[in-house]
Amino acid sequence: MSRLRIMPAGKILVVLHSETSSPGRIGHMLEQKGYRLDIRRPCLGDSLPETLEDHAGAAIFGGPMSANDCDAFIRDETDWIGVPLKESKPFLGICLGAQMLSRHLGGKVGPHEEGFVEIGYYPLIPTEAGRKLGDWPGQVYHWHREGFTLTEGCELLATGETFANQAFRYGDTAFGLQFHPEVTRLMMHRWSVRGAHRFALKGAQNGAEHLAGQMLHDAPVRDWLSGFLDAWLKPEATAAARAA
Repeated sequence: MSRLRIMPAGKILVVLHSETSSPGRIGHMLEQKGYRLDIRRPCLGDSLPETLEDHAGAAIFGGPMSANDCDAFIRDETDWIGVPLKESKPFLGICLGAQMLSRHLGGKVGPHEEGFVEIGYYPLIPTEAGRKLGDWPGQVYHWHREGFTLTEGCELLATGETFANQAFRYGDTAFGLQFHPEVTRLMMHRWSVRGAHRFALKGAQNGAEHLAGQMLHDAPVRDWLSGFLDAWLKPEATAAARAA
């Protein structure tokens, strides 16, 4: 009996922000869907392509730095987002990547006015527009101290109790997520060890709460993510859902 073969679906440009960073579950799912990952780390000297002609889409992941930092690679990545926007290629920003997308569009990135952070699992509330893209998980994993504003042309897809802007869309091809659906349990262990000092920040959950939350909330995140990636990489389907 012959095995079902997954036909190549193209390359996805993946931008990471440290030597040990991983695209995690998102990377695994994209490969399962037939995509190849073109991983680049501009913070370590990798260049970004002048065009996405040879790519099916691009994703900028999170990192410990701020979108407001003056490092050259932060400015370059933020400016580079204009490439997928101009070419109408699927773009996904996760945490830092979403904040870069906001800044590229003229928004602002900054801390919560009362000093709260989101580190751990927190409620996610889809908007009417968001619900057209599927069933969102009720709790999602966060690791951030800053949020972002939305400018004209952005559509809010999901909101939260502490940071209001949790997911948004710009046009039919660009999405930003404040939370981390890519995180696996192994990644969570690593982040919790290296970032344990952040558990003392206002509103942060401790490491035991992270792991307990993962057992309770991870399955709905996984189920939602697969469908979300399909919608993101198929702009025609996204446009149809938007018009419905």
